[in-house]
Amino acid sequence: MIPAPFTYKRASSVDEALDLAAQAGEDGKFLAGGHSLMPLMKLRLAVPETLIDIGRLSELSYVREDDGHVVVGALTTHDELARSDLLGSELPLLAHAAGQVGDPQVRHCGTIGGSLAHADPAADLPAVALALRATFRTRGPSGSREIAAGDFFLGLFETALLPGELLTEIRIPRPPSAGWSFQKFTKRGIDWAIVGVAVQGANVALVNMGATPVRAAAVEGALSRPAWARAKRRPTQPTVQARPMISMARAPTASTWLVSLSGARSRSRRREPDRWAQFLTQRPVSGSCLARRSASVRWRGTKRPSNVTAWA
Repeated sequence: MIPAPFTYKRASSVDEALDLAAQAGEDGKFLAGGHSLMPLMKLRLAVPETLIDIGRLSELSYVREDDGHVVVGALTTHDELARSDLLGSELPLLAHAAGQVGDPQVRHCGTIGGSLAHADPAADLPAVALALRATFRTRGPSGSREIAAGDFFLGLFETALLPGELLTEIRIPRPPSAGWSFQKFTKRGIDWAIVGVAVQGANVALVNMGATPVRAAAVEGALSRPAWARAKRRPTQPTVQARPMISMARAPTASTWLVSLSGARSRSRRREPDRWAQFLTQRPVSGSCLARRSASVRWRGTKRPSNVTAWA
């Protein structure tokens, strides 16, 4: 489809971008890489009257260290994140996840700030930011402020950003634990995730399991306990129960599957967070199995464990 008519303006600095946004009011939108906003405009799900192009603001494109944090400019592209030596050594979760976004064209144009501000729960980086306990720095008509990742995502395509406010920087503390994993299930490599999980130490965030990226609090509690305590505990209540926010267009055979994962047995927990990530993102059952509900489901060559159920 063809987008609705709009006025295009290009900003040469952050200050100019904020001035243009103030003039446009609530009908203005910032445009960075465009790979999140433009598809919505083509479908006319977003109809801004004014587009403010900030894609060439080099002052917002960087990756550096600052006071015990890794600081990333909001206009840093996914490709730059994936190739960053600093992220590769300090935050490999972010570097790896950025390298899994879309295809090379998307990674060379799309930006971390655009992905976070777009707030699509099926996107990879919002969940990664949540798992890394990132803080977002913004600038707007009232000055600068910082917003924790857990407070930033309010709903489907909805964030805590105020009208005319611009996300400028992402600050991430160095993780106390080096263990990490990022897993996602897609129909094709370039597709949005049907379901995914980002793990950093004992922090677990889920992709496309709600209107926002969500924390798997019970799993985090299980992973944070000492190994001897996890081995002795045999829980009876489910640890994770969530339903993916998936459209039929994205996943026609798995649009309503539900994963109920019991607390891990001691043999599963010893494998620690990478195994948890793989377990949470097992391939869902086929549409025919969903219809029958009682059909036997196979997980990695074995019958479905008694503590995992999947049904429509």
